[in-house]
Amino acid sequence: MRIQHNISALNTHRNLSFNNSQAAKNLEKLSSGYKINRAGDDAAGLAISEKMRGQIRGLDMASKNSQDAISLIQTAEGALNETHAILQRMRELAVQSANDTNVSQDREALQQEIEQLTKEIDRIADTTEFNTQKLLNGGFKGTFQIGANEGQNIKLNINQMGAAALGLTATSTIQENVTAANKLQDGTYKVSGTYVYDTNGNQVAKVSGQNIFINGQASYSFTNVKGSVSAGSIITVTDGEATLKAKLSGEAKKLAAGTYEIVGNKVYKDKTEVGSVTGGTATITIGSETVTVNASGLGLSGTLSDSGVKEFKINGVEVSTREQAAATISTIDEAIKLVSNQRSALGAVQNRLEHTINNLGTASENLTAAESRIRDTDMAKEMMEFTKNNILMQAAQSMLAQANQQPQGVLQLLQ
Repeated sequence: MRIQHNISALNTHRNLSFNNSQAAKNLEKLSSGYKINRAGDDAAGLAISEKMRGQIRGLDMASKNSQDAISLIQTAEGALNETHAILQRMRELAVQSANDTNVSQDREALQQEIEQLTKEIDRIADTTEFNTQKLLNGGFKGTFQIGANEGQNIKLNINQMGAAALGLTATSTIQENVTAANKLQDGTYKVSGTYVYDTNGNQVAKVSGQNIFINGQASYSFTNVKGSVSAGSIITVTDGEATLKAKLSGEAKKLAAGTYEIVGNKVYKDKTEVGSVTGGTATITIGSETVTVNASGLGLSGTLSDSGVKEFKINGVEVSTREQAAATISTIDEAIKLVSNQRSALGAVQNRLEHTINNLGTASENLTAAESRIRDTDMAKEMMEFTKNNILMQAAQSMLAQANQQPQGVLQLLQ
């Protein structure tokens, strides 16, 4: 018998320590709910679990991204809904003006509403924003991250939805003074070929260069007109003074309706700076697009400058005559089609994103279930292990007490 080393007690103590350690791990897993609390619990399982967690959180954020993208699309589509309503009203006015029960004064009132509606279309295009990003000025080219990994995205471009982009700006206004006493009656006149006609189709004057002749007399002179008064121009006479609406050409057709002023080397539209002038050519920014315009494109002679042509007005669609009103119906139909196409594109992406959200939710759910099987504690199984280890721990404690009593037998030999 030996007393220096009680092998039985050492063995029992070792087993007790092991049982204590295992019971402690069982308690940790039961209290935390996780089967893997440290890499030592399952090194490979931890690596797989963390990779899955990255995917799960990425999928959840991608779902949120998709919901935000839908909100952006709904904002743009809601604005275009109002643009559609405006275009329908403009078409209604054009149909009304195309009826010859209207006189010039009636059509002038209709034209005023048309021009205000045109400006409102521009205002909607310029001010519709989502999270400070302008959506309808042609500058939005977005990429939405709709997956957990690189490259899992969709792109969305929204076209310019201003009046000019929809083909609703067609003429510039030139205001000039009467040069002779022989005047036209107040009303609206159109230029066809080299003659001027009233709303009844009666020939009332002749065009020669920049002048309007009545009974052989030069009654109106549009000296600021480039070359000569062109066919298709509209002349409005109020209190004997004539206003000419000339056709736009080139990039001038892209200008939004409104009044443009040149102050120094800056260009202002409705008191807001939109560009600059260099060498008689104006560089104007429209959304994400930059256009260059000279006086010729506006139907004006001279150059654009603070000392030359320093103000010009861009008009919307015209209903000043029956013929123009009839043509405007087709113009507005085309604009309605453009807005419909853009809204359809937005709706298609929105529907796609709704399916994306459903798919992301399903993927996240299934991946979470897989990660749970690796990382989470099976409480019933762990409780069984804890019960076993707890019993073993108590048994080891009892056996350690018994093992410690064994050396007492040595005393019997020493008596």
